[in-house]
Amino acid sequence: GGLPAVLKRLGEADRLPFKDALTVNGKTIWENVKDAPLYNDEVIRPLDNPLTADGGICVVRGNLAPNGAVLKPSAATAELMQHRGRAVVFEDFDDYKARINDPDLDVEANDILVMKHCGPRGYHGMAEVGNMGLPPKILAQGITDMVRISDARMSGTAYGTVVLHVAPEAAAGGPLAAVRNGDWIELDCESGRLHLEISDEELASRLAESDPTAASTLIASQGGYRQLYIERVLQADEGCDFDFLVGCRGSDVPRHSH
Repeated sequence: GGLPAVLKRLGEADRLPFKDALTVNGKTIWENVKDAPLYNDEVIRPLDNPLTADGGICVVRGNLAPNGAVLKPSAATAELMQHRGRAVVFEDFDDYKARINDPDLDVEANDILVMKHCGPRGYHGMAEVGNMGLPPKILAQGITDMVRISDARMSGTAYGTVVLHVAPEAAAGGPLAAVRNGDWIELDCESGRLHLEISDEELASRLAESDPTAASTLIASQGGYRQLYIERVLQADEGCDFDFLVGCRGSDVPRHSH
């Protein structure tokens, strides 16, 4: 029920594109929303009175995410949005589940949790597992947030200083696959930087030592829909669509099938 009010706010600030576009009821978008009720200016605020100074999505790039990654500032801890920490690496979600509760896990509060192989190819469909729960030994210290980095996604209601959608993903041979325990990583949201502190030569050498695409390629070799998906799905920065569907759907409505 709040969408007409949001569109009205955008229109009032001349930020609503195609205000005069006709809709299905024969009226324009603006005609439909210009008289929408606004019950509470603290809930849907005018643009000159924003809740926060920055936008709702922060995009970071660097040698760890050449094609970008995203973070939700409103869910993050302000002090962690500029952070340098030691990587604690989980090779995939199963590895995370197997080790996160281990009281002997080598992890400290200032470390950065890194999880690989959870992108569109690595965890087919790009599951909502990016908001990794903190290790119990850290929670016991009263710590409620750590920087977390993965090629996964998370629910819109999740919280934390979580870097998601790292592209290219590990299973596509992205640099995330090369991160090792003890590496140092720098996150700087203000400058849009996500940097793995190793040389370009070392990064290339690590990726050449093993094939991060092997696991998903093996699954794809079994055929069926999973093979089609793994081989043809685009990366997160491209929308995770099938490459053969981009730009060819059109607007025709086919006849009913029954």
